[in-house]
Amino acid sequence: MSDHPAKISPVILSGGSGTRLWPLSRTGRPKQLLALTHAETMLQLTARRADDAQRFTSPIVVANAAHVSQIETQLAKVGVEPASLILEPVARNTAPAIALAALIAEPGSLLLVMPSDHVIADVDAFRSAIEAAVPLAGEGWLVTFGIAPQAPDTGYGYIRAGASLGDRVQRVDRFVEKPDRPTAEGYLAEGCYFWNGGIFLFRADAYLQALDMHAPGIAAAARASLEQARCEGRRVFPDADAFAASPSDSIDYAVMEKADRVAVAPVDMGWSDVGSWDALHEIAMKDAADNAHHGEIVAIDTSGCLIRSDGPLVAAVGVKDLIVIATGDAVLIMPRGSSQEVKRAVEELKKTGHVTLDRPSP
Repeated sequence: MSDHPAKISPVILSGGSGTRLWPLSRTGRPKQLLALTHAETMLQLTARRADDAQRFTSPIVVANAAHVSQIETQLAKVGVEPASLILEPVARNTAPAIALAALIAEPGSLLLVMPSDHVIADVDAFRSAIEAAVPLAGEGWLVTFGIAPQAPDTGYGYIRAGASLGDRVQRVDRFVEKPDRPTAEGYLAEGCYFWNGGIFLFRADAYLQALDMHAPGIAAAARASLEQARCEGRRVFPDADAFAASPSDSIDYAVMEKADRVAVAPVDMGWSDVGSWDALHEIAMKDAADNAHHGEIVAIDTSGCLIRSDGPLVAAVGVKDLIVIATGDAVLIMPRGSSQEVKRAVEELKKTGHVTLDRPSP
């Protein structure tokens, strides 16, 4: 890896404040700041995927300003000091967030854009795919990493890979929206479709040129917000009014689906976006009865459950296929297989302004 003179600059996107893993994940401490699959948090694990100082620079982190202290503390614990910590005053989706990072970076630098809340079990496979993508990215291509699909999942967008552009990299024929199950089964049978994992490699200037062409409003707002930014050491505070004027759009819609030179590097690396409690059960270590558990748990004649307690002891007797999540101030119970429905509980709590949505879980 040291044969490459130009280092790659990681860009870690940590602006999310989702509640799909409520009651553990809250707007005050979202999923990426939690230790869900290892002793380290998802943010820490993301940073460590690019901790080879010979190959990667210090990361640029784009984050929610409300989480800055937690982010700095967590990264310091794994020996990572960001080159810049860009603090979004408001959320405007991934295209504007990445624009901020690209404007801060050196124009010709290669940016490895990584969401901070994904699981990658095989980091060596990921790094190998990065190396395969480097030559094209260096030539100005926008490269996305296509996740080898493990099932006909209807919860992900897909990428159709086309002609070969080199070793383990192909032109993107098209991006497709989340399919229904028969369509997803057809994609798997065809063999040239990959999950869209939202991880990218490209030159900073190539991304900004594409953004200027296809989403000029986003590019202009990002530039204006940084021209008027306030800096405190490594912390960068874009101007709130200028950044709020940006359209809110994902990198996929704003750029990747419209640009001409877009490539995909397929990779099988044990990836999950841990987008639900069911997804966590799927990737977690399980006992002989197919239970995944964390915390002080007693399970008797119980099978197929995800039981997690960060607070009280939970005793489960004679139940199966349940999700049980307990914190110090809330308990969630629902059938396994329907964990996307946690949004109904969240919506009800929003109506009442309940504090469990905003404050970190005890």
